[in-house]
Amino acid sequence: MNFIKTSIEGLFQVFPRLLEDHRGIFFESYNRKEFVKNGLDLNFVQDNQSFSLKGVLRGLHFQLPPFAQGKLVTVSKGLALDVAVDLRIGSKTYGKYEIFELSGTKRNMVYIPEGFAHGFLALEETILGYKCTNFYSKESESGIIWNDADLNIDWGIKNPLLSDKDAILKTFKDYTNSAKSLTFA
Repeated sequence: MNFIKTSIEGLFQVFPRLLEDHRGIFFESYNRKEFVKNGLDLNFVQDNQSFSLKGVLRGLHFQLPPFAQGKLVTVSKGLALDVAVDLRIGSKTYGKYEIFELSGTKRNMVYIPEGFAHGFLALEETILGYKCTNFYSKESESGIIWNDADLNIDWGIKNPLLSDKDAILKTFKDYTNSAKSLTFA
């Protein structure tokens, strides 16, 4: 596995070693020893999957403490634009984001630590999965609107398919004003 650090501390892109022959492809999607060797001593407790049609945008979602989640995100089929936004108060990259293209062909992954909002846009029919470091809690779920003017994320789409919930998420400014004392582990 090849771990690539991003410009935001704790956020990694991960490329597994693909073994390909006439039968297909084999790869290790997770190896605890490799993650620990790269400074990611994680305990994954829940796996989630979604199937999304082309043009579906999900997010930007996150869980508030004490149910904040780190996520290892991968696409098993299709292609997705994946976005991680740093929400860690006091971080020098607070409010900054990284965009990744996750591909079912490349099998690349992104590790998103606690304290980040996460969202993705399905660029084609996509199956996206992620391993979580904490359990989901409905009472702790939160989010930021996908087209927030302050974040100014270029999703490359004007009218994505959204859930009713995602269409009315708060702005980054509203989140910042309500989160002044919020700390992620």
